[in-house]
Amino acid sequence: MVRMAAQSTFGRWLVCGLLLAGTIVFSRSANGTPPQTSSTEELLTLPGEIGKQGGRLVVSLRAEPKTLNPLTAADAPSREVILGAMQADLIHINRATQLTEPALAKSWNVSSDGLQYTLILRKGLRFSDGQPVDADDVLFTFRVYLDENVHATQRDQFIVGGKPITVRKVDAQTVVFQLAKTYGAGERLFDGLAVLPRHLLEKPYNDGKLGQTWTLATPANEWAGLGPFRLKEYVAGQKLVLERNPYYWKQDAKGNRLPYLDELVFLFVPNADAQVLRFQSGETDLISRLSAENFSVLSRQQSGYTMSDAGPGLEYNFLFFNVNKPEEKTSPDLARKIKWFREVKFRQAISAAIDREAIVRLVYQGRGAALWGPVTPGNHRWGNSGISHTARSLEKARALLKEVGFAWTTGPDGEQSLVDSDAKPVEFSILTSSTNADRTKMATLIQDDLKQLGVRVQIVPMEFRSLIDRVTQTREYEACVLGLVSFDADPTAEMNVWLSSGGTHLWNPSQAHPATAWEAEIDKLMEQQLDAQSYAQRKKSFDRVQEILAENQPMIFLASPDILVGAKKSVGNFHPTVLEPYVLWNVEQLYFRNTSGNGRP
Repeated sequence: MVRMAAQSTFGRWLVCGLLLAGTIVFSRSANGTPPQTSSTEELLTLPGEIGKQGGRLVVSLRAEPKTLNPLTAADAPSREVILGAMQADLIHINRATQLTEPALAKSWNVSSDGLQYTLILRKGLRFSDGQPVDADDVLFTFRVYLDENVHATQRDQFIVGGKPITVRKVDAQTVVFQLAKTYGAGERLFDGLAVLPRHLLEKPYNDGKLGQTWTLATPANEWAGLGPFRLKEYVAGQKLVLERNPYYWKQDAKGNRLPYLDELVFLFVPNADAQVLRFQSGETDLISRLSAENFSVLSRQQSGYTMSDAGPGLEYNFLFFNVNKPEEKTSPDLARKIKWFREVKFRQAISAAIDREAIVRLVYQGRGAALWGPVTPGNHRWGNSGISHTARSLEKARALLKEVGFAWTTGPDGEQSLVDSDAKPVEFSILTSSTNADRTKMATLIQDDLKQLGVRVQIVPMEFRSLIDRVTQTREYEACVLGLVSFDADPTAEMNVWLSSGGTHLWNPSQAHPATAWEAEIDKLMEQQLDAQSYAQRKKSFDRVQEILAENQPMIFLASPDILVGAKKSVGNFHPTVLEPYVLWNVEQLYFRNTSGNGRP
């Protein structure tokens, strides 16, 4: 069903779009004062410290966002800007509690069979250009996201049981979503989905030009969202300036409409050290994604700002081997090594020989957590406490290797070398990303640990894209150290990792059929947790997945870094979390305790 876009007016805009030396400048009328709360509006009231109105918060991004279009945003800077500050969810995952909560949908209910979700929208919702929001915008949004020709990055999220979610309108405030099969994490589907303004995007959609809309150079009067901030100014290569959305749908406990800040500025700062210098000099107000080294430097020198260690996030780093079935093109040398790697006791022995605590101490300066599974301590609900956290043991490693035919020989220099049943020395290379210093350090420490076991390891740093191509396409590698991080603590977010058919099933990716019985069991368990309607049922299935991973060691889990951040002492309501965006998840509540005439503390 296609409806023509309603003619919209922008009486509150005085638009001046000037292209000067790569700068897009947008001027607005002085009439953009926050509207008074209407009795027909159902604003969401947030608990927390009552803040002050005004001020301009400045943060840095490592790279310039590629787009302001939520449909095509795939890079981290674009997602941080769009989903963190400019758009809103139907149902929201609270980054502090990791639980779902009302957002644009004030309430919802799920049918007894778990196949139907009925969402009730808040009354009085308006886009940042003042235009009303209703069920037709939601229907349009899902029509666009599910259109294969649009190539929306999140489309697969809304394919459940092999079929697209269907959406129907009951009335202006009520929308019903129908799933083809039960989906245990159904509520979480609606987080991170930007509800699109039909009045602005229906025409470019019908014209087949939606993918080219909402670039960084888009005039402000052609952009609208439901987040706390809206587009104001873009300076190519330098910054993106957002201004307060006067129609935002949240308020504080005293009835003050949020956000508190007048402006949110993203500076494009190319590297980590430059970001630290900007923060130290007072040019930026918040900093996140810090390395342990930079965090330590800032902690020693802090003046006027506070550093915070939020604890381990959701990132897990791991070593894995090439266990793909050898093909005709596989070299004899690699085929011989794959035979070692496919032996579970070999993997268990390598795991036992690695000193995880040393990795935390030397790579993260103690600001991290050793791991024996994929669920980090930062994930409050899904870890299996029964997984053994055994300390490093060369004795255990040697015993396991002896059981499967490995032995040691003593060289002329007196050093022992591990050999296989054919008396061939056990040696292999580990690929790492040349741009990730932490993982290169991990590989080096593993190299030292395995040397004590008589195993010779060579570290091979590679450009990241080439590394991924080796692992997932040509499969011409021996071992690799990588890391994964999810936007959600729920295991469903990592179906592509644990299903044997998944593209990110790294040790043997995209299998047509499970290569082993235990991988087939993981497939079954992951589908079970997806279908189950209770948390207890889902947790039981995922606990077993973690046990299988611990038993078979397809990924030897190493460590998770802490989320290290900082903020000026004048920034109120600063409560960093371990879920992205770490410091801007509650940006609508951030404020300056004291502001001067120029809007900065």
